[in-house]
Amino acid sequence: MLQLKTAGYKALSNLRSAGVFPVRWLNMAELQQKTDEVVSRFLDERFKVSQELGGGFFLSELLDRAIRTSETEFMDDLNVPETERLEMVQALDRQNTMMQLYPRYVDILLPLMRDVIERKKREVRILELASGAGGLVFELAASMQRKKLPFSITGSDIVPAFIEEGNLNAAKKKLPVNFRLLNAFNLEEQAFTKEEFDLVVISHSLHHFSPGQLAIMIAQSAKYTTTAFVGIDGFRSLLLTGGVPFVAALQGIGPFALDGLISARKFYSELELDIIAEIATGRKNHTVSCSWPQSVLTIRFDGAPV
Repeated sequence: MLQLKTAGYKALSNLRSAGVFPVRWLNMAELQQKTDEVVSRFLDERFKVSQELGGGFFLSELLDRAIRTSETEFMDDLNVPETERLEMVQALDRQNTMMQLYPRYVDILLPLMRDVIERKKREVRILELASGAGGLVFELAASMQRKKLPFSITGSDIVPAFIEEGNLNAAKKKLPVNFRLLNAFNLEEQAFTKEEFDLVVISHSLHHFSPGQLAIMIAQSAKYTTTAFVGIDGFRSLLLTGGVPFVAALQGIGPFALDGLISARKFYSELELDIIAEIATGRKNHTVSCSWPQSVLTIRFDGAPV
């Protein structure tokens, strides 16, 4: 219901006719600014189109606007102590495990990983941004070991406590992965070499970033990645707007339940992700697969079809 594709496609067509695309940018600051502006303009244009269409189209648009928020989650609040934020990402990890999301994400990534191994005749090198508690990193590593596939996996986050916890758990689980402190908006400061990774992955975190911030991560990933960027997040829908906080509340942690509500209200629609990817790459070599309960953005950097 909150995907609003009929009005969205018409709004996007109007913007293309008005010469909004292609969007040119020269640096990361300009990329962030222009992406935020274009996505905002798209939402405004979609509102106008929904008014013209009337009826259920306009009611759906009004509902989307009532739900939408830019509020910051508790786990992202820099004023909250790291120990408390760590508790939040650990709660999210438990929730994802309970809902069996990690094996589903591995299934999404496995074809790409096998493709790299077969083409490159070597291990597949994966960087996960915003790893949090590291649940997906551990699931990927365990799965690759079971399948006897060669791999190198690096988890990352900007919160030191998350990195320390991730490396401690990696040692306990005896999994060959590592976590490093990393600012996903400035990969260049990490002194990565060109094409150091094959896949850059971010899961359950796209909505934590503004359109412009997400565009920066995509654009910078292209400099250090041979094959693809994959972003996995919740599907923007009315059902998940109520379902996510309900499931989060089962752990009995008030701030975590509130974070669930905020997050579900911030999930991107298919067309928003499509716009962000096009601006960040200057191309259309990407797909957005949206099927409840998740959205998957896949961007190929190697020119291969998606």
